[in-house]
Amino acid sequence: KEDAANNYARGHYTIGKEQIEVTMDRLRRLADQASGLQGFLVFHSFGGGTGSGFGSLLLERLSVDYGKKSKLGFSIYPAPQVSTAIVEPYNAVLYTHTTLEHCDCAFLVDNQAIYDLCKNNLNVDRPTYTNLNRLIAQIISSITASLRFDGALNVDLNEFQTNLVPYPRIHYPLATYAPLVSAEMAYHEALGVDTITKKCFEAESQMVKCDPSHGKYM
Repeated sequence: KEDAANNYARGHYTIGKEQIEVTMDRLRRLADQASGLQGFLVFHSFGGGTGSGFGSLLLERLSVDYGKKSKLGFSIYPAPQVSTAIVEPYNAVLYTHTTLEHCDCAFLVDNQAIYDLCKNNLNVDRPTYTNLNRLIAQIISSITASLRFDGALNVDLNEFQTNLVPYPRIHYPLATYAPLVSAEMAYHEALGVDTITKKCFEAESQMVKCDPSHGKYM
């Protein structure tokens, strides 16, 4: 098997065309087995060819086949300084343009922010992809915790959209996580509700390298 070689068009048209029917068939089988399908969680990157090209094709097809179901995206966004491919910005723009109407809510995470969190907050000198993935898994787990446990807020996937998205096209909330402290520090930190809340609004806790002091949290 070959990949999309960081090329949006290759992932969307060339390789995508070959793979989409197989993928949709598998998805249909899984969906048929579910007793009460709420929606889909899509994990992908904005910068890669498969993540952007095939990801957008998949979301388009999900919109056609399961029009009413929610689609939440967890996406790795191209970082300002850390980059694995020179064409990441192109792929990101093409993906965003294609899926603006097809994705209900997307949580963005960029590698540079996660690297910095691992280094500065968790004291990991040379973070590996395992470290990054664990941190991202922790964030996703926290976002979806309300689906898995009893509570009044965000009980199903539709409610996420209702609570987080002010306007359909503006559906990229800024994810932050607190408290993030290393194992050694965990016993010395006094973590009250106010401390944790303040930490959430600091730029160091963000999952995307951007400046929210300009007043934009979406």
